[in-house]
Amino acid sequence: MLLAWPLSVLAAEPSATTAAPAATAPMVNSGVAGQLTQLVFGLLLVLGLIFFLAWLLRRVQQAGPAGKGQVIELIGSRALGPRDRLMLVQVGNEQILLGLSPGTITALHVLKEPVEVPTASEKATPEFAQHLLKILGKDQKDTK
Repeated sequence: MLLAWPLSVLAAEPSATTAAPAATAPMVNSGVAGQLTQLVFGLLLVLGLIFFLAWLLRRVQQAGPAGKGQVIELIGSRALGPRDRLMLVQVGNEQILLGLSPGTITALHVLKEPVEVPTASEKATPEFAQHLLKILGKDQKDTK
């Protein structure tokens, strides 16, 4: 009798499982359109999360120390080639011209007189913009 009981449960199980899928079949099989919609929303959610994290990373990097209280400040940089560049660095009251190449940094020159660098508000207007303002009859001071 104990051996027959598990077999009777197994025999009764197919009839219970055949009735259940008939009731749930319309809900599970919502069609290709429903699956495609779910796929598109999932993809948009993942892409939105990636863009949000990239934006957040940029904001956190900008919020870091922005030159206040720093002894060494990068004044300017110029690429000489794909892997070589010149950098003008200010350390205290001295400005040093550095040559950077893969694996080496060389001090090229210590400037006797510091180079005056225009601030963000004093940036030079590119030639095209100056020419366009001249054609339009506007002075550069009027644009500020």
